[in-house]
Amino acid sequence: MFALADYLLHPEGDALPRDVDASAATALLARGVACRAPVNGAVYGTLLNDRATLDALGDAMRAPPYKAPPQAPVLYLKPRNTLAGHRARVVVPDNALGVEVGASLGIVIGRTATRISVEQAADHIAGYTLVGDLSVPHSNVYRPNVRLRARDGFCVIGPALVAARHVAEPDQLGINVSLNGAAPFTASTASSVRNVAQLLADVTDFMTLNAGDVLTLGVRHGSPVAHVGDTATLSIGNLPPLIVSFVGAQQPDGEQS
Repeated sequence: MFALADYLLHPEGDALPRDVDASAATALLARGVACRAPVNGAVYGTLLNDRATLDALGDAMRAPPYKAPPQAPVLYLKPRNTLAGHRARVVVPDNALGVEVGASLGIVIGRTATRISVEQAADHIAGYTLVGDLSVPHSNVYRPNVRLRARDGFCVIGPALVAARHVAEPDQLGINVSLNGAAPFTASTASSVRNVAQLLADVTDFMTLNAGDVLTLGVRHGSPVAHVGDTATLSIGNLPPLIVSFVGAQQPDGEQS
């Protein structure tokens, strides 16, 4: 069982995460503290779960060898080496290509979930967090490429895990990604092919999710691409925003500022 009262943050230098109320979380983050990822379970990304993405890909969804949009969730693993936190400094492997900065709602599992129904989904959610799902830009539609998605620091989580009771409508949240303070790239959880409850039901039909695991709702096609020297600010609804900086290869991967 994984439960929390309000906002769970793990400031750099603290041995353990803190479970604090909204005002304390706001004050802590206003001081510019860097944080570790507030969770340490398995993190599963979801591919092609956005209607706008399917529309943008158009005929590519019906090209060989698949010839149709996916009929079940397409998942990929963000392994432990990818985990980083608020104010992480992430290495850009190839500055000519940059790093695609996808923002996704992270669904944090509160208790073991196996073959749950849509109606049972809410009872298995501890809370939500913001996931910066990073990747090297690519055109592969169906097969998540480990080399492109599993680089060190390529899964930035936080700064807070927010208790589910504070997120009344997870399927109606605005998503913004801004580079260097410019006008943001926008999306919404409302455009998900499978909403939070349906995604949990469909995924747990074939695999068990454990307490502390994170399942992302997915990112929208066309997310902005960052290069060395850029700073991205990611926000979803009223969750505390997540800040990520991008550095050259001379800096250690995933180093915190």
